[in-house]
Amino acid sequence: MRPWPRTLSLRLALMFALVGVLLLGALGFYLYQSLQREIAWRDDQALLGRLQRMQALLDDAASIEALRQRPQLYENMLGNRDNLLWIVDAQGQRLIEVNPLALPLPGLAAAAEPRLADAPDNPTLRLAWLDVPRAGGSLRLIAGKLASEHEQMLAAYRLKIWLALGVGALLAFVLGALVSQRGLRPVRQLARQAASIDTQHLHLRLEGFAEVGELSALSQALNQMLDRLEQGFAQLSRFSEDLAHEMRTPLSNLMGQTQQTLRRSRSIEDYQNLLVSNQEEYERLARMIDSMLFLARTEQPKAAIQREAVDLQALGEQLCDYFEGMAQERGITLLNQASGQLHAEPQLLRRALANLLANALRHATPDSHVTLGSASTATGVTLSVHNLGDPIPEQHLSHLFERFYRCDPSRHEPGDSGGLGLAIVRSIMQAHGGQVSVSSDAEGTTFRLHFPA
Repeated sequence: MRPWPRTLSLRLALMFALVGVLLLGALGFYLYQSLQREIAWRDDQALLGRLQRMQALLDDAASIEALRQRPQLYENMLGNRDNLLWIVDAQGQRLIEVNPLALPLPGLAAAAEPRLADAPDNPTLRLAWLDVPRAGGSLRLIAGKLASEHEQMLAAYRLKIWLALGVGALLAFVLGALVSQRGLRPVRQLARQAASIDTQHLHLRLEGFAEVGELSALSQALNQMLDRLEQGFAQLSRFSEDLAHEMRTPLSNLMGQTQQTLRRSRSIEDYQNLLVSNQEEYERLARMIDSMLFLARTEQPKAAIQREAVDLQALGEQLCDYFEGMAQERGITLLNQASGQLHAEPQLLRRALANLLANALRHATPDSHVTLGSASTATGVTLSVHNLGDPIPEQHLSHLFERFYRCDPSRHEPGDSGGLGLAIVRSIMQAHGGQVSVSSDAEGTTFRLHFPA
């Protein structure tokens, strides 16, 4: 069995109906209570008025007997079977009685002033009574009214209220559905526009919702998300193309050299030279694959790093010792000016600095200096690697940390990271919540790693 569709229009219509029922119910309850109180107050005033008129008749008549002989004088005050009247003497004898339903005489307390109350043994009977002093003894005047007629009227009124609630809820639901359908038309338009955007149309954007405040904010957020997706998709496409290009070059070298060697018989020395050349290409491929796997691991959203206190002076000495041979080959002097401590993941920090030092040594001017430095500020710690050499053109600076990007694609040197070294540095800094930057001019090139405090 398929569930009912839980659409926003249906929810809004139900909410309209619920609000309508609550408002109509509250209004109906208020009106019903007001009518009930008004009827009760009018009945009480009518009962008190009958007592006053009976008392006036008693004052005008010569005796009770005269009133008993002329019942029309007081029966006209009653009007229907729901009204009752007793005049009782001090001994409890009923001198005058108008009681069509033959109800028992209620037992009531003395009342020098007119009193109102429900009958003790019949809550549907409302009574008003008064003790009137006379020469031959006091008389008790009792006027009563049954609530049956009023109950019938209130019951009919309640039925009308329930009918009004039902009709109001239905109308509120229908009108709510119509209003929500019309009001949510921009949402459906937004959904249609969003559905038309796929991998072939990532350049499209959601437009036409500036007049609707909520949808304007939503469409802007979605457009920003589409911008990021388009950039990510374009970056992924470029990465795939660059990866294919970078791997095609060593594979082409391997196949070409091997095919050239196998065309005719060669000496053992030629085969050894071929294996040595192939070994270099294999190592290049291995470094590239290792770098790609490293990037994939560090760029995972849930990748966690274990920070430790790292002695920057000791770490700089280790790196300078490691690159000493490469520096001597180029006549370059390594200077370690780093000091202090930094909380970071030691292996990742070592790899980031190693990549920067290797890059600096490859591009530094022979017989110059490569300097590893550090600076502590209130915002964090900044590590820097500086080398003298040809300045990097301005158009390349913003792309240096992209994967497989080279200022000069034709240059390949031994130990080259395949264009992934600086991308790895940026990934390591992102994992630490820091930033990497570069500046280059006639005084040299400086890469900076900023670790926030």
